[in-house]
Amino acid sequence: MREHATGGRPKGMSREELLALPVAVDLDTSNRALGLGRSKGYELAKRGAYPCKVLRLGNAYRVVTADLLGLLGLAA
Repeated sequence: MREHATGGRPKGMSREELLALPVAVDLDTSNRALGLGRSKGYELAKRGAYPCKVLRLGNAYRVVTADLLGLLGLAA
C-alpha cells in the first residue's frame, strides 16, 4: 500500500494490488482504487452515479472487480 509523503494515509492502489483483488470488493476498496473519498463514494453509490456498477446486498455495497478494472483500463 502506498502512503502520502506527509500524512501516512493510503493513496490509491498499485497495479499489482488492483490485479490481485477478489471477484468483488467492498465500496471502500473501490473508492481507494479510484481515488475517491469515503463520503463521496457512498454519496455516488446512493445516487446511482458511481462510475462503475455497484451491487447492493442488504446494507452493503459491492463492486464487481472486472467492472472496476475495465474502468481503470486494466481489463484482461
